[in-house]
Amino acid sequence: MKKNPDSVLGMGNALMDILVRIDNENLLKWLKLPKGSMTLVDRDKAIHILNRIQSLPKSYAPGGSAANTIRGLAALDTPATYIGSTGNDELGEMFKKSMSDEHVTTILQHSDNPTGHAITFITPDSERTFATFLGAATELSAGQLDRFMFTGHRIFHIEGYLVLNRDLVIRAFQLAKQAGLEISYDMASYNVVEENKNFIRELLTEYVDIIFANEEEARAFTGKEPEDALEELAATCKVAVVKTGDSGSLVTMEKETYLIRAIKAESLDTTGAGDLYAAGFLFGYVNGMLPEQCGKIGSLLGGKVIETIGTRMPAEIWEQVREQIRQSIED
Repeated sequence: MKKNPDSVLGMGNALMDILVRIDNENLLKWLKLPKGSMTLVDRDKAIHILNRIQSLPKSYAPGGSAANTIRGLAALDTPATYIGSTGNDELGEMFKKSMSDEHVTTILQHSDNPTGHAITFITPDSERTFATFLGAATELSAGQLDRFMFTGHRIFHIEGYLVLNRDLVIRAFQLAKQAGLEISYDMASYNVVEENKNFIRELLTEYVDIIFANEEEARAFTGKEPEDALEELAATCKVAVVKTGDSGSLVTMEKETYLIRAIKAESLDTTGAGDLYAAGFLFGYVNGMLPEQCGKIGSLLGGKVIETIGTRMPAEIWEQVREQIRQSIED
């Protein structure tokens, strides 16, 4: 298959995000979920929670870090494909349909376990409490990958949570390199970085071309503050990005470093900000834009998504984003 010059392939934990607005903390107390926490739950607890919220109004969107990035790229009219694992159930069908509706091609393996999901309870003060069941998402295996999945793309983007399955990541990176893809890696969580530092260092040295980290992840990996951490990351990767929250981001490409300022935004929900930053940056990158432009588009997407509850931005917001990108290219 001929390589599409701007096609991006992603792989990650396939989750359905379920957002539930509640009037008070009573349900959280009853479910024994500490307000503001992120709790990993087992299958029985997940079923119990789903049954309890069955009658409540809720919204759904496909989730998981890499899925959010791939959806963002598709919304910018970039050919996008996603590899993941779901269950043979209603949420699995919902994940597949939602991704398809957002113009993402999916390569989904199926498990007897239920589809992974992250239930987000939002109280009137806008604080979020998470109950996450990984389920089928973690059952993607190295043996399920083949070279044909990686053919015809420009970039392979992976979320850092997958380093918990080392055989899967190494197999994916080997296949991506054999197919001539550049590899983009988002560190995803400082906890994951701390627990897998040596393995991640091997990946960066041997495979990774583009690295995304926030300042906590960069510090966990290097023990250094953002600018010095960026320098260390850039020593092994072609492109290094360290996101610094309200301060913006730092980008090093071709030995040049750029400071990208954050856009002004009214933060309602920071979920997916880093994922959408990566989407904007990679959009600029595959379209041959200058590093500063890539960072600015990343900053634009990251700023827009935090003004929305959840990671699914309305169509009119995406149209505004596309128009702003067009204007920035013309300028």
